[in-house]
Amino acid sequence: MERSDKGGNEGTSNLDDPTFFDAIEGYTGALSYRPGDEVELHVSTRADSWSVTVERWGGQREIVHQADGLKGNYIEPPVDADENGCGWPVALTLPVAEKWRSGFYLVTLRADGVEPERAVAHAGFVVRGRPVATGERPSILYVVPTNTWNAYNNWGGRSLYTGGTSVAFHRPFVRGLLARPEVNRDDRKARPTRFGEAHDADGQRFQEYRTANNYPAAIGSTGWASHGRRFVEWAEQDGWMFDYAISSDLETDPEALAGYETVVLVGHDEYWSAPERAAVEQHLSRGGRLVSLAGNTMFWRVRRTAGTYGSTMVCYKYGHADDLGEADPHRPGPVTGMWADPTIGQPEWALLGAGSAFGLYHRFGKATPQGVGGFLVSRPDHWLFANTELRYGDVVGRDDGVVGYETVGCHLTLDELHRPVPSQDALARGVPASTEIVAWVPSSNVGVGEYPASISALSDQGDLEFIAERIFSDTDDPIGRARNGVATISTIGDSVVNVGTTDWVFGLANDHQVAQITRNALHGRPK
Repeated sequence: MERSDKGGNEGTSNLDDPTFFDAIEGYTGALSYRPGDEVELHVSTRADSWSVTVERWGGQREIVHQADGLKGNYIEPPVDADENGCGWPVALTLPVAEKWRSGFYLVTLRADGVEPERAVAHAGFVVRGRPVATGERPSILYVVPTNTWNAYNNWGGRSLYTGGTSVAFHRPFVRGLLARPEVNRDDRKARPTRFGEAHDADGQRFQEYRTANNYPAAIGSTGWASHGRRFVEWAEQDGWMFDYAISSDLETDPEALAGYETVVLVGHDEYWSAPERAAVEQHLSRGGRLVSLAGNTMFWRVRRTAGTYGSTMVCYKYGHADDLGEADPHRPGPVTGMWADPTIGQPEWALLGAGSAFGLYHRFGKATPQGVGGFLVSRPDHWLFANTELRYGDVVGRDDGVVGYETVGCHLTLDELHRPVPSQDALARGVPASTEIVAWVPSSNVGVGEYPASISALSDQGDLEFIAERIFSDTDDPIGRARNGVATISTIGDSVVNVGTTDWVFGLANDHQVAQITRNALHGRPK
């Protein structure tokens, strides 16, 4: 969610204009397909020939298609590719075989005869499960947050963080967003600090890493390489079976959630349209479950409209008052902005029991720059902590820095046993009374001059000032209320589990307590 000055980019300009940094670029005609569909691959390259590899990226990586010696063709991207898409012709058509399992499929494009550091680009798509009429669906659906990927993607021009208000899906993703070599800690904006190390509030290690590898700033915020692949590698190796969908499937397919018991969100899932949110709410009303292993979740409301080449996603963020909504002559639809903004009046915490206005950043800039990086356990006897051996006051996930860089929380107070509970103010603002906070840690918003020095300076208000003005103007100390927040792990009855941090998945591979809590969340409360 971090802000950038309008029209500016994070870091140096040459790195943050990723358009055709590589000698080959491509995208798929859609981001999700069913077995029996055909993937249309749109490719532009300066090379005379190129090759392609398609692999399912799950617990293991399984190649399903390869081809080489394909004829190269360079097509200049339109000047408004960021807003309206590229419109490149189809370079390759690939049938989705019936035997292909639901999952995320990485497309690797390689230009022949090009220096290695600029020869490779990636596209990707999801293969969905079978229609509900087949009766073959597993109980869990993982919704890949492609809306958020698109919001951060500035290929072809601007993103929603660099002055854009409309971003197209029919264009390549920036390099490094879908795949990159695995590193230890340096590709994270809330990098874990080991004993004796200096804290990196200015994010210089991340800046050095991305600069050395020619990656744009977006790779530290979202993408398959950061979050999705870590979740599915762990989950499938742990024996879990689930189907996949993408954000927009919840809007375009009325049966997207039918037949599933549990919907799972992972990583950074910030951007939701009204129909997508309504689909989850209806799922819960039918007795379904939601497990959110994500931070900054459902913060911005967007609308989906038609661009010149395929669909585009509209979001007037801090300048929400500029959004004409249904009166927009070019891209009409519901007014966009913060779900929690009084002009919209549907705060995400009414669904999740937690929201970013109550705590957004941890170990990011001057937001708890020396924070613990883990959750403080407050209810060790809760079913989420079964078989973890955690006790009251223990910290979970600290070594892998699972809290950060973006979070959700709930304004709280302590009960007679010194356990956090939603405050009366939180309840009055719409946090469900049945929200049970089982772990927490301080989190904060950041204002002008408090962001990491590795991103561009702000020219106006920051998240701190904006949230204070829009959410807490009815209090005696709006800035104090917006600054002093928390991140939480919480539940709402049997239906909602919220682990309020983008970086939870970074602890799955090595921390048995993080893994066990995740298993418990996916299983649900024991019957």
